[in-house]
Amino acid sequence: MTKRVITFGEIMMRLNPEGYLRLVQASKLENTYAGGEANVAVSLANYGIDVAFVTKVPAHEVGQCAVNEMRRYGVDTKWMVRGGDRLGIYFCEKGASQRPSKVIYDRANSAIALATKEDFDWEKIFEDAVWFHWTGITPALSDNVAEICLEACRVAKAKGLTVSCDLNYRKKLWSTEKAGQVMGRLMPYVDVCIANEEDAKDVFGIEAEATDINKGQINYDGYVSVAKQLTERFGCKQVAITLRGSISASVNEWGGMLYSSADNQAVFSPTYTIQIVDRVGGGDSFGGALIYALLIGYNQQDAINFAVAGSCLKHTIEHDFNQMSIKEIESLAAGNASGRVQR
Repeated sequence: MTKRVITFGEIMMRLNPEGYLRLVQASKLENTYAGGEANVAVSLANYGIDVAFVTKVPAHEVGQCAVNEMRRYGVDTKWMVRGGDRLGIYFCEKGASQRPSKVIYDRANSAIALATKEDFDWEKIFEDAVWFHWTGITPALSDNVAEICLEACRVAKAKGLTVSCDLNYRKKLWSTEKAGQVMGRLMPYVDVCIANEEDAKDVFGIEAEATDINKGQINYDGYVSVAKQLTERFGCKQVAITLRGSISASVNEWGGMLYSSADNQAVFSPTYTIQIVDRVGGGDSFGGALIYALLIGYNQQDAINFAVAGSCLKHTIEHDFNQMSIKEIESLAAGNASGRVQR
């Protein structure tokens, strides 16, 4: 059976200055396309997985550009609904050293934010699919989209799909209180929960003890406790947590943990020191690589190693989409981290 994956969310136009210029310095902006679930879909297509991206974009030329971009990377665009007036935009200013990266959203009243339940026939969308992925960004777009996401989860579970969710809390989109309420309704449908060092705390008040991400201090036992609490509260089968030690905007420590409720065991990846080229999309590349690894049957340790290696390499690539091959990721996961020229 084909291992078909469906992702659902918003695709936006990304505008950023060249290099490390600040927005106030820039006389021109680079134009690419991005979005949490779109980024995951591109990663999966890059790994040879049959994947479709579901969203709503305007019927005009800007919307078509977003469709064309997904097609370019081999993602099925059949379920990209057309309608509405605008595509969401975000401006990205890359940080360096002690200056943090900055994201400014211009996505209010985008086509997907104004979508209705009638736009998506989930029974048809999920035909022949085995996996459904979404992020906490999607239900944050509007109450309508939250209800659409809930319906999608219900249909996916009824049809026996594995459901994964990256909590991806965005304080610029909704409050912690609203996020906790809405996500609390959605999480019981989730089999694989993906989170970072802040998401579980912001959305559900579940915090890793003795950890200070701003000082690069990570308590591994604290994150095992976070994973256990998530599985106990919502019934998730697995919880994956990215472990980022932020030394500066340019240098991060990067690792991950995968916890399984079936055997109450957590496994940790190696930790990499990354010289960052572009941090945005790093978490999505982790999610895409993890889904791939679990989908094709990697064991727990190999799955988290592959996911962290893939997302480590993504941090070295401009813009949101991960452009690394399976072979390149497996090489890093196997210990080839020297970065020597390949001839």
